[in-house]
Amino acid sequence: MTDGGVTPSRADARRNRALVLQAARFAFEEQGLGVPLGEIARRAGVGAGTVYRHFPSKEALFRATIVDRIELFTDTARDLAEVPDPGAVFFRFLSSVVRLAVRNKALCDALEAAGAGRFEPSPGVGQDFDDALEVLLRRAQEAGAVRQDVGIADLRALLVGCLSMERAVPGSGSGGGAPGRMTALMCDALRPERAVTELEIEPVKRNESRCGVCGAAIAAAHTGRPARYCGGACRQKAHRARERTRQT
Repeated sequence: MTDGGVTPSRADARRNRALVLQAARFAFEEQGLGVPLGEIARRAGVGAGTVYRHFPSKEALFRATIVDRIELFTDTARDLAEVPDPGAVFFRFLSSVVRLAVRNKALCDALEAAGAGRFEPSPGVGQDFDDALEVLLRRAQEAGAVRQDVGIADLRALLVGCLSMERAVPGSGSGGGAPGRMTALMCDALRPERAVTELEIEPVKRNESRCGVCGAAIAAAHTGRPARYCGGACRQKAHRARERTRQT
């Protein structure tokens, strides 16, 4: 039955479902998972009961709106699997995914949640995307265009992080915030040129010691026995290490 108590025809039901999906797609693209179902119903011109009849939860509706987008990325990656110049193809594909997804908050939320293991768009859809992306990655590595120590989990994390950074500085044009700059930096990080990033080490100050576990600075005690660890967590780690040594 509809919200007014009248049983809809099959044609009406299909039309209402299409209206809900269209409204949800635009709403999720703009606001991500945070959009209320009531707002989607309002945009679709139907009652909340109609939305729930077709989609039992907001997550189910969210899945329905993004599955086709992720499948499109997967199909594109598969089509590129045998294209010459795999290094250039790999970087172009990554850049395209970021450029298209950054405009769509729903996709950003979905990729981030899926990467953290909190969301699966649909059975097999996320894995299919990973598999297709891994083929492009492996071919680019075999061609010497991508560093060998990068795996699909690294690549997923970089993609999610890049999306987050690109969204944080859209079109700012200052302070390194030009659109696409974070994507370029991500691609550069994947290239095989050897470079060493040397982190600055703070000099040990007078009357300052270092934690025996993590190396963090420990201010010298004014009275009593000097501290050996920066806190309880490192103290416990040191204790467990000593116990393991005794048992061997």
